[in-house]
Amino acid sequence: MLAKRIVPCLDIKNGRTVKGVNFVDLRDAGDPVELAKKYADTGADELVFLDISATEERRRTLVNLVRDVAAQVNIPFTVGGGISSVEDVDVLLQNGADKVSVNSSAVKRPQLVNELSQKFGSQCVVVAIDAKKIDGEWMVHLVGGKVPTELNLFEWAKEVEQRGAGEILFTSMNNDGTKDGFANEALARLSEELNIPIIASGGAGNMQHFADTFIEGKADAALAASVFHFQEIEIPELKEELQKQGILVRL
Repeated sequence: MLAKRIVPCLDIKNGRTVKGVNFVDLRDAGDPVELAKKYADTGADELVFLDISATEERRRTLVNLVRDVAAQVNIPFTVGGGISSVEDVDVLLQNGADKVSVNSSAVKRPQLVNELSQKFGSQCVVVAIDAKKIDGEWMVHLVGGKVPTELNLFEWAKEVEQRGAGEILFTSMNNDGTKDGFANEALARLSEELNIPIIASGGAGNMQHFADTFIEGKADAALAASVFHFQEIEIPELKEELQKQGILVRL
């Protein structure tokens, strides 16, 4: 059995780490390079770096910041935001990213997932899916959750797996920033229907929420932001608690 992964997420806007609730009301959470180093030093298994306004502002992810973060960490590092081509990924990998996350660009041009997995390997390609439960249906949203689509979460996840995605990063917009727990029912269904790892995102508020998403949600990794950025949960203590509950983690 593979160890479950704890993944801090650095949402970047204007070179700073930010965090909001339900994708809005952003507040400053610190310097991304300092935070990245702290997490790498205190037991995070991976880091995710999302330039949250890159797609909306139609510019590329901040390559210099990626390079600075990569220089400070020795754990896998995923970068997303504004990625729309093989060339974009090439630049990020050359500057220290280990994996890339694509979201809006993959929905607009699904063939991008095929191109990236063929060029760099599926282990390098994370497809991020932001979805909102509306009238009982999980619907995919784009551009940081601002643009609704007609795509169903589960159908889209299956399609990108077939196209070569190596992981799914599923963020529940309903749960994001609420600290009420992850969307475990949807996560469990994704885990059952797909054969690639699922990263849970949106809703972490306490240590039990992480345990629940690994046990009930069958997630392979759990991603969180504010509970780590604002020292509400420290990663070493979280891992000790998960181990006490019989969940395999790397200490």
